[in-house]
Order: sequence, then C-alpha cells, then structure tokens
Amino acid sequence: MTDIVDELKWRGLIALSTDEDALRKAFADGPVTFYCGFDPTAPSLHLGNLVQILTMRRIQDAGNRPLGLVGGATGLIGDPKPNAERTLNSPEVVAGWVERLRAQIAPLLDFDGPNAAVMVNNLDWTQGMSAIEFLRDVGKHFRVNKMIAKEAVARRLESQEGISYTEFSYQILQGMDFLELYRRYGCTLQTGGSDQWGNLTSGTDLIHKVEPDAVVHALGTPLITKADGTKFGKTESGTVWLDAEMTTPYAFYQFWLNADDRDVSKFLRIFSFRSRAEIEELEKQTEERPQARAAQRALAEELTTLVHGAEQTAAVIAASKALFGQGELAELDERTLSAALSEVPHIKVAELGPVVDLFAEVGLVASKSAARRTVKEGGAYVNNVKVASEDAAAAKEDLLHGRWLVLRRGKKNLAAVEVTPA
Repeated sequence: MTDIVDELKWRGLIALSTDEDALRKAFADGPVTFYCGFDPTAPSLHLGNLVQILTMRRIQDAGNRPLGLVGGATGLIGDPKPNAERTLNSPEVVAGWVERLRAQIAPLLDFDGPNAAVMVNNLDWTQGMSAIEFLRDVGKHFRVNKMIAKEAVARRLESQEGISYTEFSYQILQGMDFLELYRRYGCTLQTGGSDQWGNLTSGTDLIHKVEPDAVVHALGTPLITKADGTKFGKTESGTVWLDAEMTTPYAFYQFWLNADDRDVSKFLRIFSFRSRAEIEELEKQTEERPQARAAQRALAEELTTLVHGAEQTAAVIAASKALFGQGELAELDERTLSAALSEVPHIKVAELGPVVDLFAEVGLVASKSAARRTVKEGGAYVNNVKVASEDAAAAKEDLLHGRWLVLRRGKKNLAAVEVTPA
C-alpha cells in the first residue's frame, strides 16, 4: 500500500489541507479516526456526495477508522447556499431522510474489523442542549469578523438575499460536531469538499481553542469540473442521485458511459478502485482507440455495481445492448426497459398506426417522406426487426410488455412509442 496522502494526490483528491506534512505523519503513526458529514437536505445523496464516501473508503482501506455523520441536526438548518435561503424541512421529514442517507452510505464502508466504520448523528448531542448552553459553551469561541469572512457567508452577504442568523450559525454547529467527535471517538481529521473549507476549519479552530494540546486536521477535495463546461453530476434531466427511484440504474450507467474522453481519466482516478496500472492502461486505450470507449464502459460497470449491485448492472448492460440490436428486447424486464426508454426521445399515443407516421411523429426523421426513404434504404427498425415495407403498420402484438415499441433509425438513433389508451 502506498502512502495514503500520495495515493489521494495521485487521484486528484487533495485540494486543501491544514498541514499536509503533519497529516502525512498522523497517517504514518496511525490509525487515524476521521469523519465526513452528510446533511439530509434531500431524500438521496448524489454524485458529489459519492466523491466523499469513496474518499472515506480509500482512507479506511489504508488502515484508518471512518465515522459517517448524517446530520439530523444540521440537516434541520442546511449549510448556506450561494444565493438563497434554504427551505426548512420538518423534523419528521429530516428524520426520514437521515435513515435513507444512512442506508446509502453504509454499504460503501466496512463495518467489520479493527477499523470498523461507525455511523453517527449530530442530533444526539445537540437536541438536549439549551440555547444558553450553546451560546456560552460554544458560541463564545467564535468571532463574528472571522465568520463573515468565510466564503459561503461572504457571498450571501453580498447578495440581495442576505443571510439569516439560522444559516449564519451553521458553521458553529459543524465546528461543534468536530469537537464532539474528538471527545467521544478521538477523531482528529475531517474530510469534505473544498467548497466547505470554511465549515471544516471552523471545527479545527474550535478544537484548538477548547483543547489547546489537540492536533487535528482538515482535508478538502477539489470541485469536480467537466471539460465541456457543464456541471459535474448533472444531466439534461437533472441531478444524478444515488437513489434508484430518483435516478434509474440505467440512467446512472449511461452517465458514466457518456463521459467525455477528456474527463474519463479524471473520473477513473477519483471514483474507481482499480489500481494505478489498470487505470493507466485504460487511459492508454482511450488515447489510442477512443471509439471503443473502454474506460467509460469499465467505469460505468464498476460504479453502477458499487451503487446498485451486480444484478441491476447486468440488467442495465443487457438493456443497453438490446436497444441497439445486440440482444433480445423481449427478454428485458418491464422496469429496466421502461427506465431505458425514458432516456431516449419518446411519445405517447392512444393507438398504433403506420410505422412511417410513428417515425416522423417521434422525431427520428423530419417527415413521413423521409421515413419512407429510411424504410426503402433498409435503415428503419421496430423492436430490432427491419421494416420491410413502406406501408407497414405497428400492431398490438408488437408491443413489449403490452406497452412499448422501440424504433431505431440506422445503428444509433433510438426513440420509443408508449401506448397509453385514453
């Protein structure tokens, strides 16, 4: 095992550190107990959170103990967004989301052995604290001039929206989390995104004031950017979530499969648990034969298996092949097929009709005459069967699961028709 700091640097996972040399020594002297926090401000984690969870697993695999904190208290407030106040969710909603997030994090960490992970909830040490105790025991150690200099707060103060005292106090709560975990578990490192650096260092500052002899650290991972300028973890349909109901396994797989060649090397290093040699070989294949998309396929399979399991991944791969004529569409289960077809252009009709009409209506061709030409040239397919006649009509018995038709023009242009009787 290489030095974990060197490993994280090679993978592009260190943007900021309170003291890199001191952190390296702490790992060498280890084990280090460390934590990362996740706030239940939505019913699911997303790809940005996955960066943090997998970074935790790497540090754990190097012989250190992770604490996975799901913020039942901080989730009731939410860290300041760049330009608007968060909508406060009810305690009941937040409590439900806490359990959902814990269930997403738990399979990705190791809860056995000498460095077994522990899940914690900051509501355990905040709900019994009075406002007076909070202000006297914790608040007195924070200076307002330093608090307003934090990037997230400064941006909000410059906006028309301003910032409420509720969100302004978030960094105090997060700082208190680090102090509490230091006292309860001997936690000496907090990890998180570099955009959270002000919140991370609020914890180290608080510990230094309350426990002067303590040696603690913060480590920030970089903001992930995409070569085309679009936001990482977003698609045309929105955020890529870890919850299968919010982002289907098929859509999750396709996100990685469609990664830009310019991005895939970075994504492999950040997200894959493959060795350096394996990653460098995939990088080489991308450079020499980009059309094969070997790196994207490897990454899509590994990450989909990690998040959704091998069975779902196999179903997704089968669907991907079948849609493009390399497998039997009829063998796909309805849920997987529906998820796959929701990612391509599709229309809903009350009844079926001529194939050329359907091709034109769904937008695979510009007009019915163009559809006829496609049929005549042998490039039109319905459920992977070549359309032989310009007068062909789709029939009820052609429907997959009594509901879907898969239309294809040539090798790569897909669309779907869903029959929904009025």
